Amino acid sequence: MSFRRLLRVVLIALLFAPSLAGPSAAQTKTKAEPGPRAHWVANTNQPAGAIPDEFSLNILIRRTLLTVNDANMSGNYTVLRDLAAPGFQSKNDPKKLAEIFAKLKKSDIDFAPILYFHPRLVRKPALTRSGRLRLTGFVPTKPLQINFDMVFENNEGRWRLDGIAVSTTPAKAATAKAGGDGTKAKAKSK
Repeated sequence: MSFRRLLRVVLIALLFAPSLAGPSAAQTKTKAEPGPRAHWVANTNQPAGAIPDEFSLNILIRRTLLTVNDANMSGNYTVLRDLAAPGFQSKNDPKKLAEIFAKLKKSDIDFAPILYFHPRLVRKPALTRSGRLRLTGFVPTKPLQINFDMVFENNEGRWRLDGIAVSTTPAKAATAKAGGDGTKAKAKSK
């Protein structure tokens, strides 16, 4: 296991360790407000016409980019495909996704630093006419900024990836648009 991969695993374990350990003594004695994890779980199961709150959008963006990162690092795009909406799955087998993300994979960019940066949207989250959620923005990492344009379909109360464009641009010259001049990849269901 490479050092970067090991570091990422440790960081993720540290971030979620409190939630894995179960409730603390203080939490079992009083009925406190739910923590961030409980809040996110509650807000991902929403009716088709509701836009998730800011915290849930942040998790949705990061989780998607980290899944793309894992697929690029491992060369295995099965999980990315399996977590996506049915239409995305039917149009994109793992081999096709490997071809779509080949240039981004070849650039050997590790998206793990997004854990330390908050994604920024360049337009308000919006529902398309067909009820899909569109998120466009960037993660202000350096030296390369990660740009994204994602579309999610509400499938059985969960927002699932239905289309994605990912690119990188130099941070100081970045235009904050997905599909910038740097390395890019695009996959969608239609």
